[in-house]
Amino acid sequence: MQTAARRYFTHLMTAIGPLIALGVVVMLFGIADAYQPNGGKFLSFSNMQRMSVNMATVAVAALGMTFIIIAGGIDLSAGTAMALCATVLAYCLKEDMAPSLAFGLCLLTGCVCGLINGILISSLRMIPFIVTLGTMSIYLGVAKLIAKETTVRPNRLEQVPEWMRQFLSTRDDALVFGLPFGVWIALILSLIVAAILKYTVFSRHVFALGSNENTARLCGIHVTRTKILVYAVGGLFIGMAGLFQFSRLSVGNPTSGLGKELQIIAAVVIGGGSLSGGSGTVLGTLAGAGIMAAIQSGCTQLGISNPLQDMILGGIIITAVFVDQIRHRRSS
Repeated sequence: MQTAARRYFTHLMTAIGPLIALGVVVMLFGIADAYQPNGGKFLSFSNMQRMSVNMATVAVAALGMTFIIIAGGIDLSAGTAMALCATVLAYCLKEDMAPSLAFGLCLLTGCVCGLINGILISSLRMIPFIVTLGTMSIYLGVAKLIAKETTVRPNRLEQVPEWMRQFLSTRDDALVFGLPFGVWIALILSLIVAAILKYTVFSRHVFALGSNENTARLCGIHVTRTKILVYAVGGLFIGMAGLFQFSRLSVGNPTSGLGKELQIIAAVVIGGGSLSGGSGTVLGTLAGAGIMAAIQSGCTQLGISNPLQDMILGGIIITAVFVDQIRHRRSS
């Protein structure tokens, strides 16, 4: 009975641990901000709205990364692929294509990037770290070619549709029940991914692949096809994140995704996803993205410089991976 209770407690803490960590981070920054001159802005509703916008782009891309990490993979090209998708969207709008077609090509670009990663990893039988490290540079180069080594700037008023302009806007007339429309889209996508991970055969194959690839193959799972599909799904969410990125910047900047892959992967890892594969949750991923958004906003409110923010994020990632390794040692 005691063992069962302990197992239940461990499972519960694994599930809600990232949410508790998010609450602690928000509380600490709120207290620190309240005691500084002209403070008290961190916990304001307007700042929470801005945090939700910063969180949404990373969270959407991290939803796709959740599939990849559960399957035992990694995608270092996520940041530059997202910037490529945003650049394609900006270029299409600048060329006066229909917004629906431009958005479709943005999603297609993300899917193609994911497919390329999945096919290369499966066919070459190389570790995902090396393959996606190479495609990270390739996608950056392709984005620069499309943009002609500059920034693609469609006319915001004439070529960018209003719904894209207001997608992540925090203006009062753009809010839906107090939050930008894009944030609600991110939450809806999260619910869809959570349902897929809980109720589909595909998710069972993904978890099995990440837990033990050889065992998954012996159980009749088509490993190659599953890997390709996982990376394609990840690419689809990268394409969606490209829309979020464009909506925030209103331009297509090929270099805007550099370093974003760290935030995307960190959201999953901080949320309890294991780099060894076989574990990860949507709730944890959202909490991880929220923790990073809270740290970024809190550091800005406290006047902490960007280099120190990067150091803090790096320390948190190392801690999260260390905790994950301890958890695996205990379970093995």
